[in-house]
Amino acid sequence: MAQKMTFDGKEYDLDALSEAARSQVINLRATDQEIARTEALLAILQTARRAYAHVLKGELEKTDSTSH
Repeated sequence: MAQKMTFDGKEYDLDALSEAARSQVINLRATDQEIARTEALLAILQTARRAYAHVLKGELEKTDSTSH
């Protein structure tokens, strides 16, 4: 069974594409994978930032309670 791909709502047989078109398919797939990896990393960093902010808030509350 031939591999297919859909682009702009139209299905294409990968074997029927030119070498240049197949190269661009590879580029798009690699870029999509990198975007997904970057989005996952961003989610991790945002979670870490929230955790650091939460700890900082607790530390600042301790400072506020001892300075009054």
